[in-house]
Amino acid sequence: MPSPLEVAVAEALTNVRNPRVDRDVISAGMVKDLVVTAGGGVSFRFLLTRDDSAQLVRETRKAVRDVEGVTDVRIEVEEPNAAGDVPRRPGPAATARPPQPAPLPDLGTVLAISSGKGGVGKSTVAANLAAALAREGKRVAVMDADIYGPNIPRLFGVSEKPGVRGGKIVPLERYGVKLISLGLLVDRDAPAIWRGPIVTKIIVQFLRDVDWGEIDYFIVDLPPGTGDAQLSLAQSVQLQGAVIVTTPQELAVGDALRGAKMFQRVGVPVIGIVENMSYFACPHCGERSEIFVSGGGQRLAAELGIPLLGQIPLQAEMAAMADEGKPVVVGKPDSPAGRALTEMAEAVVRHAGTKSISLPVITG
Repeated sequence: MPSPLEVAVAEALTNVRNPRVDRDVISAGMVKDLVVTAGGGVSFRFLLTRDDSAQLVRETRKAVRDVEGVTDVRIEVEEPNAAGDVPRRPGPAATARPPQPAPLPDLGTVLAISSGKGGVGKSTVAANLAAALAREGKRVAVMDADIYGPNIPRLFGVSEKPGVRGGKIVPLERYGVKLISLGLLVDRDAPAIWRGPIVTKIIVQFLRDVDWGEIDYFIVDLPPGTGDAQLSLAQSVQLQGAVIVTTPQELAVGDALRGAKMFQRVGVPVIGIVENMSYFACPHCGERSEIFVSGGGQRLAAELGIPLLGQIPLQAEMAAMADEGKPVVVGKPDSPAGRALTEMAEAVVRHAGTKSISLPVITG
């Protein structure tokens, strides 16, 4: 006979409805292997299809957590197979056929900005690439796919929650760039402790459930590494190319090489390498100082047979402008970093196979 707590948890779950099927999550078969311990611990598997909203996971967790006597809630999010469930331990014969990317023509040229490791300035490159293109009158959007460490809101100086119009999220806009990020939808101190399926769900929702309008360049800021976010993006949208960001040190270059090989393996062209923190530009005399071992980005580009799109210097004002939410190409376009990032934007467009933008010649 079920305990009173088990009954209360089950009743709470029946109050969470899946609008797609107009049934509660219990009768819809979304809750599997429900366990309620005497100490108040609740755990279960939650089957979430690609057509379901990730909001269902949050609603379900809240409903269970609000039950009196529940002390802990652990949900394992999984995607059901064709039979409507997911085996706990699939055997070696179980293979998954990757979904083919659906065409999303309104997004224009879709570019992934990636890196093999964290801390190399990938988000900075993505933000400045977008801002440089927008300065030339291009319709640009940035999707922050770094679920675990979203930095795009801070780099653009936005923090308000986006609205909803016609059932779709309305992206924020700054410096002519449309923006969406998990950092705009959750509390600043909320940790993203999510498994792969929920990461995939968020990426798909950002692509399909945001009112992007018509875009010329759609830039995706990916998390470091070669995990779920990278593979999910490659399977969800047709990528015109990936830009790999590294720093000059061999440690970063080795990780960047693995990131580039991953994109090549899934059929996404790597259009070039950006070497960030390439050197230090003195703000007083303009002298160039090599802080790290030089040439790592050039060696990586040569090894892969692809262009080195730019060498971006360290610059004293960059950190302060990032904290202010102002990309360098907006705040200091005539600085060494501003000029290098602007030239990088032109190189990215040229090597992505689209018409090159006409960037102004900046003097000073």
